Amino acid sequence: MPRRKSPGPQVKDKDQYEALRDKGYSKEKSARIANSKNAEHRGGKAKKYEDRTKQDLYEEAKKVGIEGRSKMTKAELAKALRNN
Repeated sequence: MPRRKSPGPQVKDKDQYEALRDKGYSKEKSARIANSKNAEHRGGKAKKYEDRTKQDLYEEAKKVGIEGRSKMTKAELAKALRNN
């Protein structure tokens, strides 16, 4: 397989860039993803379900429309929210 031209110094993670290009992503999208290396770490502000009260989980389930929530235990509410 012929070696591709280097994506340039503006791409932070060249290995990830090349892997994305191999999957068929465009040059622009591959560079954008490779340069946002810590994008998956931007969240994390919400508490874990286990650290919340049953009432908190119930209110969250209500917001997203989980049916049968009034009869669920805390563990069941957490599972339903994860699978929603």
